[in-house]
Amino acid sequence: MAAAVQAPSVTTGFRALFSMLTPNESSFETVPEVPQYVQQATPFFIGLMLLELVVGALKADTPVLTISDGITSVSCGMISRLPLLLVRGFELSTYMFVWENYRLLELPFNSPWTWWFCLLGVDFCYYWLHRFAHEVAFMWAAHQVHHSSEYYNLTTALRQSLSQQVTGWIFYIPLALVIPPSIFAVHIQLNLLYQFWIHTEVIRDLGPLEWIFNTPKHHRVHHGRNLYCIDKNYGGILIIWDRLFGTFEEESAKVIYGLVYPIKTFEVLYIQLHYYLYLWKKSTYYKNVAHKFLTFLNGPSWKPGKSRLGDHVGNPKVTGKEVPYEANWALPLQLYVMLHFLLVLKAYHDLFDSKTMLSQITILGMTCYILLTLTALGFIIDQRPTAGFLEMLRCVVMVTMLRYNMLAPLLPALTMATEAFVSLSLLFWVLQCVSQLFTIKNKLA
Repeated sequence: MAAAVQAPSVTTGFRALFSMLTPNESSFETVPEVPQYVQQATPFFIGLMLLELVVGALKADTPVLTISDGITSVSCGMISRLPLLLVRGFELSTYMFVWENYRLLELPFNSPWTWWFCLLGVDFCYYWLHRFAHEVAFMWAAHQVHHSSEYYNLTTALRQSLSQQVTGWIFYIPLALVIPPSIFAVHIQLNLLYQFWIHTEVIRDLGPLEWIFNTPKHHRVHHGRNLYCIDKNYGGILIIWDRLFGTFEEESAKVIYGLVYPIKTFEVLYIQLHYYLYLWKKSTYYKNVAHKFLTFLNGPSWKPGKSRLGDHVGNPKVTGKEVPYEANWALPLQLYVMLHFLLVLKAYHDLFDSKTMLSQITILGMTCYILLTLTALGFIIDQRPTAGFLEMLRCVVMVTMLRYNMLAPLLPALTMATEAFVSLSLLFWVLQCVSQLFTIKNKLA
């Protein structure tokens, strides 16, 4: 048992990625003592992503990361964690409420049996959460974010939903009747961390381990839009649940990644929210009230007269020769977006590190600024006509924040250089927008 929160050693942090911590080193009496394993894993995420890039570049058959897709995936991950700046996660908050008011039995927090039972329990509950997220349309509206990339690499693991945690907590409630929140708080993080490294094409086969554990080979199938891949391999750490409940599928034909109907955009808020709008529009097509409700409660492919999960008869045919959608943008613009993305990523990381020292108003303002920045960069990648105007607005906001030292606590060493860079960026976009307005005026004349 650990007495206080402390940063993990390099070996401990690395082992946490593979859920290889022991009960003795990761059993805690209270929730505040539980380390922020996910937040502390950032250096390991970066290190493994760089390693994957190197290995991928050396292997001709392995696609490497693209700037547009990688930035979009990391941006989605950033957005998914922004609510944690203001409130504790839904899963842990509701779990603690049920434990404090309705628990039936209190298993000892320092027993290895409790630790192992929680590991299996969290993974079992995650299987059903994940399965329902594919089989219930309004839950799929959240989860589809994770499947929206047409690439499959470690950045894809970070492409997470802003809204999935709103319903995900329901599936873990049974554990709250017997397992202390501190043990649950450990395993909900370890289960998530394990699923990072399986998002890669670099690792092809792990031999006998494939029978028990979820591996890159199994999870590649899960991310495929090939007919044989759809709604398969839901496991988190273990693949045994899929084998038991009939949802397991071996990797065979070349896997083509992404949504059945690719959305072809890199704008993060659209990626997060577009399917909710689609479901609403779909429901308005039906006059029958029951059909309207079933649009949200049945499978994403459901239509009146079909089974609950619908079918995939009308799906676009996958030939195996599909090429992932990619932005058509110039190299200078790629460098520009990359530099501004690194700045907002730095501010985002520092914001989480210093959130206890900042007011709620400051945190809320910074959250809005991060959302504005990620949206504007997505517009630039997509080459939208309004991208210049939105980016000009964002630069005005950022220059103002720098001028009044609102970013000083987050970018102390970079404030002067950042202000100069952003001022030049603002000048560039002002000139771009003026030029665009003159072009429009001449066309209308």
